[in-house]
Amino acid sequence: MNGNGEKMEQNADNLKESPQVKSLVIVFSYHHNNTEKIATVIAKVLGAEIRTPQQVRPGEIAEYDLVGFGSGIYSATFDPSVLDLADRLPDAAGKNAFLFSTYGAPAVFAGRKFVESNHAQIREKLQAKGYTIIGEFGCAGWNTNSFLRFFGGLNKGRPNAEDLRNAEEFARSVKGKAWG
Repeated sequence: MNGNGEKMEQNADNLKESPQVKSLVIVFSYHHNNTEKIATVIAKVLGAEIRTPQQVRPGEIAEYDLVGFGSGIYSATFDPSVLDLADRLPDAAGKNAFLFSTYGAPAVFAGRKFVESNHAQIREKLQAKGYTIIGEFGCAGWNTNSFLRFFGGLNKGRPNAEDLRNAEEFARSVKGKAWG
C-alpha cells in the first residue's frame, strides 16, 4: 500500500537478490583438527560445504564458483592428498580459489612471507590449471609432532579465539571479492 491506501505492484526485478556464489571448502586436517577449525569458520561465513580431498571428484569442482583449499603444513607445503587433488583437477579458466593453512612452526617467526612460502606449491598447481587465487590465510596450530610431544607441544591452544576471528575476517574478505 502506498500513502494513499492504494495497493502498489512490486516489480519482480526489484525483488531479485544478487546471485549466490556456490562455494566449497576442501580441507585436510589431521593431528589436532587445527585446520578443520579454521575451515569451519570460513565455511560458515561463505555458506559453503566442507569436504576432505578424498570426498571430492575432480570433475565436480566445475559446479562451484569459489573453492577453498586448506591443509596443515607438512614439510613446508600442503598435505599430499590436497596436492594430488590439485594435480587431477580439470582446467578452471579463471575460477576463484583461496588457500588457508595452519602451521606448527613457532608463531613468533611466522609472518605473511612464511605463509606464502608454505602455499607456493599448491598455488602454482592451481594457477597452472587457470585458478585465480583471491586470498591466502595461515595461522599457528598446536604441534605435538616428534619430540615436541614430550614438552607439551608448540603453539598450544592454537588456533585460538583471535585466530578464529582473523579467519572469519579473511572469509568476509574472500566473500567480498567473490561476490564482487
